[in-house]
Amino acid sequence: MMIVLSAVAGYLLGSVNTSLVLGKLFYKKDVRQYGSGNAGATNTLRTLGKTAALLVVAGDFLKGVLACLIGRWLAGETSPGIYAGEYCSGIMAVVGHNWPLYFGFKGGKGVATAFSVAVMLSPIAALVCLACFILVVAVTRYVSLGSMVGGAAFPIVVWIMGEPLFLVLTAAVLAILIIFRHSSNIRRLLEGSEKKLSFRRT
Repeated sequence: MMIVLSAVAGYLLGSVNTSLVLGKLFYKKDVRQYGSGNAGATNTLRTLGKTAALLVVAGDFLKGVLACLIGRWLAGETSPGIYAGEYCSGIMAVVGHNWPLYFGFKGGKGVATAFSVAVMLSPIAALVCLACFILVVAVTRYVSLGSMVGGAAFPIVVWIMGEPLFLVLTAAVLAILIIFRHSSNIRRLLEGSEKKLSFRRT
């Protein structure tokens, strides 16, 4: 029961989409109506500027951390070295970000939230994935490609590090969520029409 409550809490917390709340409260804009139509940090950068994008990243990161803390508090250590409530709450925070209850189930792609969950579950592995993300974006300027590479690296890194199977499976679910939400980006990358990272507001 505590694991189920953890998952529900994670989803409800994840559904608080920072870009939509920030955009509507302070900019009177719904970022989903601009640019790529995605309710995330990259589209916020293009639509509302650097300050708004930084606040969105911070907010999305924080809710992943809080979701994991709530899950660990509710369910505790379900077996030696395993925190199933934390894992489920973290996954559902990303699901909530992607398909938010409060915003018509149309949200972002969950990269920042997934990264914060990764930091909570395996900090070293998360830093390796961040390095992969930075490297790919620096070379290609494609945020979407960097996000997918970083996400896909997470289950591989935690497996190499010898983490518990439950954690490896959790990492795999996070990677699948990230790649699935980037399906339209994959198509544009293959077509050569994907937008590159720019710090100019559109």
